[in-house]
Amino acid sequence: MIRGRNVVKKLLQGALVALGSTVLVGLIWLFGGLEGFETRTWDWRVRLLAKPTEATEDIALIFLDQNSLDWAQEANSLSWPWPREVYSYIISFCKRAGVKGLIFDVLFTEPSKYGVYDDQALADAMSDIGNIVGTLFLGEETGSAGAWPSDLAKPELSIFDLDRWPGQESVRFSRATFPVPELARAARYLANVSSRPDSDGVFRRGALFNLFDNTVIPSPALAAYLLEEGGIDRIQIRKKELAIDRLSVPLDRSGSAIINYRGPSQTHSTYSAAAIIQSEVQLLSGETPTVDPELLADRYVFFGFSAPGLYDLRPSPISEVYPGVEVHATMLDNLLSGDFMRDVSKVNAILLTFLFTALAGLAATFFPGPGKSVAVYALFLPLPPVLSLLAYSWGVWLPLILVELAVVITLVGSGVLNYATEGRQKRYIKSAFKQYLSPTVIEQLIANPDRLKLGGEKRELSIFFSDLQGFTGISEGLSPEELTSLLNDYLTAMTDIIQEEGGTVDKFEGDAIIAFWNAPVDQPDHAVRSVQAALRCQARLAELRPQFKERIGKEMRVRIGINTGPAVVGNMGSHTRFDYTMLGDAVNLAARLEGINKQFGTYTMISRDTVNSLGGTFPVRELSRVAVVGRKEAVTVFEPFLPDDYKNREETHRIFAEGLDLFYRGTFQGASEAFSHIAGQDPPAAAYIRKCRQLSADPPDNWDGVWIMTEK
Repeated sequence: MIRGRNVVKKLLQGALVALGSTVLVGLIWLFGGLEGFETRTWDWRVRLLAKPTEATEDIALIFLDQNSLDWAQEANSLSWPWPREVYSYIISFCKRAGVKGLIFDVLFTEPSKYGVYDDQALADAMSDIGNIVGTLFLGEETGSAGAWPSDLAKPELSIFDLDRWPGQESVRFSRATFPVPELARAARYLANVSSRPDSDGVFRRGALFNLFDNTVIPSPALAAYLLEEGGIDRIQIRKKELAIDRLSVPLDRSGSAIINYRGPSQTHSTYSAAAIIQSEVQLLSGETPTVDPELLADRYVFFGFSAPGLYDLRPSPISEVYPGVEVHATMLDNLLSGDFMRDVSKVNAILLTFLFTALAGLAATFFPGPGKSVAVYALFLPLPPVLSLLAYSWGVWLPLILVELAVVITLVGSGVLNYATEGRQKRYIKSAFKQYLSPTVIEQLIANPDRLKLGGEKRELSIFFSDLQGFTGISEGLSPEELTSLLNDYLTAMTDIIQEEGGTVDKFEGDAIIAFWNAPVDQPDHAVRSVQAALRCQARLAELRPQFKERIGKEMRVRIGINTGPAVVGNMGSHTRFDYTMLGDAVNLAARLEGINKQFGTYTMISRDTVNSLGGTFPVRELSRVAVVGRKEAVTVFEPFLPDDYKNREETHRIFAEGLDLFYRGTFQGASEAFSHIAGQDPPAAAYIRKCRQLSADPPDNWDGVWIMTEK
């Protein structure tokens, strides 16, 4: 248990790191240093979560697209710009359909090249439908007018408390470009289609109104909303919102609202201008129209350009190419749904950031170490993105980069502090015991220093013994330096495999390696790991054998014995020096199996207990029932194989099994004949032929099929 004073220390450490991270990142954020990164993450959220609402079906768009331009040119020889009278067919179709309003996102600032009659024909159609929104363009440096035209009535639109609103200068423009007088007078509202994107040119926000010559100019979205039957009783501006009757629209400092996009282009119902014009002509001729007017009934209809050559395509969070008229349509959708996005206040954003960093800092402080640190990182790093997605679904823009960066700095800072403080103890333990214990044991000691005492526990282990064949002869022909280099290369290659398979290397005794699995950490598949390690060691030595032969002039082969069974494992030795090791009968048997390989000419031998624990993972063949020195009961031993190796020798194994069965029954002559078919390619078969000759010459009494070993 961590003592109370240590707990307080860790609490202060985590809180101070969190506070420092929050202050640092908060200042960068407040001065705009994270804006570019934040807007990109916002676009990701929009693309991921944007979806239609019920109000989306109340809006339709008519696009003057490339197909419409091509149709006009090919079918009617109309080059661009079209005669304005052509648009009257679209207006007539919308009137016939009974639309709630028609919003023309087109600037008619110059008289028609087809003459005054052409402008008047369009103006008459606009006056006839009545509920139409025209457009003007506001600017600071561009615009033909510095004041409202004297021959044009100002809109009857006022906003209460506008004179007390601190953001009015951000929406004020000094210049304007109006449509030709006939069209300006025919529109019920003139709406401003100029808009200001974010600093990177992307349209994430939109102003619902602007000011020109002390006159309130609505956006196309607000103008369309004002067309609603019965009108709007009251519009009031407050510090951070625009109240339209009972609807409240959150505003930023520049008077803009965050647009709640509904999806990719054409999420709202869209129709080609050519199809609408053709349909009106067909209806006038008594024919069945291409587009049924009922499809537009009781809808707000926006008309605008989507053809690439008409230059009304804008970058949006949804797409780099997005028709400008759809931005206005989306803003009307937000008004009808009452769900413009909201910013989190700066104070709340900072407080939320500190909350997250405090939790992250405390977690990183109280749970140090590689494994726990990974878990802490895995928990806290995804939290800000997940929370930002949840906030988006609630209609809130949560500053993701602010929180995420502060959490990252907190986690890293806490890790550095942990390394500088508690890391000293860990480094001491690693330095003191790395020569004696496996890395796994060292990590457990770091996590539980109280385990640095004598004692053991009984566990089921899979125990591994290996020894080089003929190593005494090899060592006699080498200098001490050559022998050391050879052993280091060999032991490194074998040890790497054992540890990769999760084994604990107990000790080295010359060329011998002793290892075990399932301690100190639990490994339910310890038998599989041990056999896998043995087969990999044999394969790796086969790869290295040519290199070793060049160095020593002899082939190096290793014998391995594996047994699975209960053993006592733990820290054993004196009070001043001890080792993490094992002891017990199961350990002794594993050592015996390594030596028994010599009798059969095999190189890997495992016990029945190990085979039973494999669960069929590796194919094996039964080698013998042996009675080893120091054990009363016979042990059945097996040779494991990789699946492909076993399959390639399937016939050899079948013949060996037949001979072994005859041997068990005491039919030594028959067994010898069976083994003779494969003795040239199978060392165990050759060993059995020799054993059969001995037993045939001196038949044993009460034969039980057990091969008695007289050597350790």
